[in-house]
Parts: sequence; structure tokens; C-alpha cells
Amino acid sequence: MARKRSKRTTTTFFFCALLSIVAFCAFVPVFAPLPSLSSHANHHSQHKKVTTGEFGIANDMFWKDGKPFQIIGGDLHYFRVLPEYWEDRLLRAKALGLNTIQTYVPWNLHEPKPGKLVFEGIADIVSFLKLCHKLGFVVMLRAGPYICAEWDLGGFPAWLLAINPAVRPRSSDPNFLRLVERWWEILLPKVAPLLYANGGPIIMVQIENEYGSYGNDKAYLHHLVTLARGHLGDDIILYTTDGGSREALEKGTIRGDSVFSAVDFGTGDEPWPIFELQKEFNAPGKSPPLSAEFYTGWLTHWGEKIAETGADFTATALEKILERNGSAVLYMVHGGTNFGFYNGANTGGDESDYKPDLTSYDYDAPIRESGDVDNAKFEALRRVIKQHSGASLPSVPSNNEKTGYGQIHLQKKEFFFDILNRIDSIEVVESENPLPMESVGQMFGFLLYVSEYAAKDDGSILFIAKVHDRAQVFISCSSEDNGGRPIFVGIIERWSNRTLGLPKTKCLSTISLYVLVENMGRVNYGQYIFDKKGILSSVYLNGRILQQWKMLSIPLNNLNEIPKSNPIIQVAYSDSIKNSALRKAKESVLKEPAFYAGHFAIDKVDHVKDTFLSFRGWGKGVAFVNEFNIGRYWPMMGPQCNLYVPAPVLKQGENVVVVLELESPDPKLAIHSVDQPDFTCGRGSSKLNTHQLHHTM
Repeated sequence: MARKRSKRTTTTFFFCALLSIVAFCAFVPVFAPLPSLSSHANHHSQHKKVTTGEFGIANDMFWKDGKPFQIIGGDLHYFRVLPEYWEDRLLRAKALGLNTIQTYVPWNLHEPKPGKLVFEGIADIVSFLKLCHKLGFVVMLRAGPYICAEWDLGGFPAWLLAINPAVRPRSSDPNFLRLVERWWEILLPKVAPLLYANGGPIIMVQIENEYGSYGNDKAYLHHLVTLARGHLGDDIILYTTDGGSREALEKGTIRGDSVFSAVDFGTGDEPWPIFELQKEFNAPGKSPPLSAEFYTGWLTHWGEKIAETGADFTATALEKILERNGSAVLYMVHGGTNFGFYNGANTGGDESDYKPDLTSYDYDAPIRESGDVDNAKFEALRRVIKQHSGASLPSVPSNNEKTGYGQIHLQKKEFFFDILNRIDSIEVVESENPLPMESVGQMFGFLLYVSEYAAKDDGSILFIAKVHDRAQVFISCSSEDNGGRPIFVGIIERWSNRTLGLPKTKCLSTISLYVLVENMGRVNYGQYIFDKKGILSSVYLNGRILQQWKMLSIPLNNLNEIPKSNPIIQVAYSDSIKNSALRKAKESVLKEPAFYAGHFAIDKVDHVKDTFLSFRGWGKGVAFVNEFNIGRYWPMMGPQCNLYVPAPVLKQGENVVVVLELESPDPKLAIHSVDQPDFTCGRGSSKLNTHQLHHTM
């Protein structure tokens, strides 16, 4: 969706070898002839209707099995909902009155490492599509390869950024297209049996996403169309989605009748002048009015007030489309959660104006993050849809029961730096200068940079010109009286970069410098999308470049990793507490990251319910429940206070919580399991009405 408002590494060798291999693949001609839309009617015979068993376009209408069809749909992303809850959320969408589900396919979820393919669990797209079909939905599939979606790097795998020489994503760069070909040779044959013509639910497949807001490389778009046709055949409707402006449509659409051009626009815009503009970019008779993203709410970044769009305002805007037989897809009907490290980010005027997204992707959608439908927006939209759909709607399900399990006492398990010393499998890469995270094979989470410098009596000045995204700086000296424990110096942030004064020390040896860099989510939209992480510049100490670096990868679970366990979390779960974690010397001023663990019991199976973990009083970090990464917390910045924990993550008996707190744990070392979300923390302490914010980014 467009932002229209407010061990030695062998990485380089591997990717060069990869490109050499794929270079031998057949290269499909970019401008191969493109067939017309699947109504089997071109602009000379546009009045021919689609027969039974087909889905197509004719007479400026969608036709399904020989009858006119009005798309009343909603975006629901399988990768933001646990598989155990897919059916629950889809049934709620059905009760809202929807007949269509639209979903993206994030390449990075399914291929987290080159050649390592994941289609199980939350990545089991085939099971999700079959479930949509079982429940009576048709599906609009947004196959990418770029998706935006407020998802890390817009769905591209981060390892694309490590290829040398660099590829140019979202372009007709042959090296990039070969990688797309390889990916679609895996993805598209999986979904081809589920096309509507083959008895499945998929009626349309989207090519790229809002490309007109980014580029104007028609050869790239034509190549994607040719690839899709090669795998999916000539009958499937391919479509593009672009903002409702002439410039965006000129750049992002493919003229003629081979690809249907859909539009999206702000909820406050008048739809029908934009639908008239849409007609200019489709063949005569091939332009049913479709808002492929009708915004039910908006996203929120850390540090902002929570976004909210009025129920009546949203319902009235939808009615303007439906009352004249237009089609619309609610973005989002159900937002879900950015579990793990997959949240995206946006930028403002330059790449330092960095705005990472919350863990919650509630989106103020009619089906809330935890599945609740007892709200004014669901009721208002359902009322409008019922009036114009001409179908009786299922009864509205009750909200899922949620509970609070009370206070959970945590115990410090180990300081972050101590735990690294105990893990044998941590990879160490050495280099003259700092390398990006991607170049050392660390795609998400954290990377620790280590170097040394000679002590000075009057202290030193540290400057790092480019950090993505947030660095905590420490120094240590083995001859100091604190046993050489790292001493916190300060924080360098991408959005407020500054020099740091390193303190005077009586160190008799060299001083170790530690820079712990957090990747807070890659930019997913705009000109700065190809967003490498880590230290991306030279490091200056007293004006001179500091060299000789070691980079230590920090293996924390991400959403779709198999196996799910890793050595750091296993140590944090351990009952044994090392003496280092109990050191009291200067502990109050160390501000050193540490792992904390606690547990709570659920005595009966029927007491396993959804819950939320409240981190009020804590600083910033990542939380794991039963080894599942439920996401980042940052209540000091806000507005999100609580992290959603779906019931399928929990179990009867003992449940274990592990927290990596980066800065300032709650003095009581306690978190709370509560039964409600909370977006009133930090700077974002009041709600933001988003009626007027469309088209300002």
C-alpha cells in the first residue's frame, strides 16, 4: 500500500556464485505478446458475457459464472495471523459481508535465506487459500515481488541487499529479474491449481504494487506479466494497483487489455472522478470501478499518537462506492500483528527521517488485532454492505474470550555480553571497516560491532555518520576495578545522530569499544526502500578512522525460522544463573542489556485464552513467549504499551516469558498479563484522527 499520508563470512562469494548459476537460466523476452483479459472479449467484442465457470471482465463489470459480480472484499494477511486463527478471522470477515479476500505474498517470509524455502506454519499460503475457498471467498492474490504492506523491505528478502555487484530491485536489471524468475518458478506453480478456472478461489493476481508511485520502467512490468502468464496461463486476470492520480497511473499501468488497472485513493477523496480517470487506463469496456485499497484506518509509527478513523466517516465513504455498483477492498479488514522482526518503516524528506512501525498492525480495522468485532466501525460497515450486497449475512460471532493471568515476576538471567561469551555458535566476521548486517549474514535483530582504541587521559570523541537504526555504545577495560564490565556511554540514533564523548579512564591497556546496533525494520515504501542495516559508514575517533572490527551476529528467533529454538534463548530459559548476572558493582549505572525470564501457569486447557503482556515501566526490547517472538516493545516511546499474545502460543501448564531488555528494566522486574490492548504509553498518549491525513506523504 502506498504511503499517501501523514566465522569468516563467505557472503560475497556465495551471491556471486548464485548469480553465475542463474545467469544460465532462459531469459523471457521482455515485450512478448500479451493476451487480453480473461473474459475472452477484446475491445471489438466487449459485450460478450463470461460463461459459467469463468471469472472475467466485460461491459465495465466483473462477471462470475455468467453473472455480474460486485467485489466487496478485504485485505487479510495470512502472515500476520497465526494459522490456528485463520478460520476465525475469515468467518468474521464473512459476517461483515465480504465475498473476497485479498492478500499479499511476502517473498522474504518464504525465502529467508537464498534457496531456503519455507511454506509451513504461518507461511503455509496454500492452506490459507484453500481455507478461503472452503469458506466461500474468492481471492485477489498480490504476488509481488514487491508488496509494500508495512512489511520489512516491502517483502523483498534482505539478502538481496548483500549481493555483489548490487542488483537493482524493482527494475529490469537482468540480475534482479533472474532472481524474480527463480522465486516465481517456486511460488506460481504452487498457486496455479487454485486459480478460479481450475476450480480454486483465485480470481485475479496482482503484478507488483503501486509501481507508479516509485518508477517508470515499463520493461520491468512487461517482464513480470510475461512471467506470470507463463506460469498461470492466459485466462487469469492480472491487475495493477496504483494511486488515483494521472501521474501514478501513467507510470504504473500497462496500456491495452492485457492487464486490468485498479486504483486506490484516500478515504476522504471523491471516488467517481477517480474511477472515470481509471477508465482511460483500461481498454473500452474493461474498467469496472475498483478501489483495491479502501482504507478503514491507518498505520502508526513508534512515537506517534495512535491512528483512528471514524466509523461513520468510513462507512459513508464506502457507501459512495457501493451505491453505484462500484467494487472495493477494505484495507485492512483485519490488520493482525507484526510478529518477530518483520515490521516495516517509512521515511520523511530524507532517509534519516526514519519512522518504524509498531508491533501491532491493528490498523483501526473493523476486525481488531485480537479479532474483536464488537465495535462501531464493524457495525457501520456491515450495515452499508448488507444494504448493497443483496445477500443475507451470517450472524456476527462473539468476541474471543481474553484473560489476564496477572503479574509475572521476572528474574535476571544473564547480562547480554556475558551470554555471548558462553555461546559457541555465534559467528564472528573480521574486517578493516564495519560491514552492513546483510553482508555478514545477519538479516534481522541485532549485530554487535567490536573494536579497540588506546586510552587517552582527556577522553575521546566518537562519531558514526550513518547508523541504521539505533546503536548503544559501551566501553570496557580489563584493568578497571569493575572487572572489565562494559560501561554504557550513550545512544546514537539514525534520526538524531550525534557525537558521543567517551569518558576518561585510567585503563592500563587498550579499551574495547562495543556498538550494539538494532535493525528496527527496513523501509518498505519510497525512494529509500533499499535500506541496509548496521554501521554503514566509517567510525571516527577523535577525527581519525577507527579500523579493525569484529562483528558478532546475535541469533534471535524471527517469525518463521526453523528450527524455532536457538542457543541464546535456550541459555536465557536455563534455570542456572551465572554469577555474572548477580554482580552488584556499579550495576545501577551500567545500563547494560540483559535477559530476564519468568513464568506463569495455566491450570486447565479451557483457561488458555488470548492475553496481552503489559510492559509499562520497562524501556525497550524484545519479548518471547514459549520461544515465540511476539515482537518489540518500547513503552517509553509509545503509543503501544501491550503486546498481543494469541492463545495458540500458550499451553496448559507452565508458560515461559523471556525478555531482552536493552536499557531500563522495571525496578520491580515484573510485567503484567492483562485482557485488553493499550495504546496510551509514551509520547503517543492520545488518539490521532486520520480523516485528513491521506495524500500527505
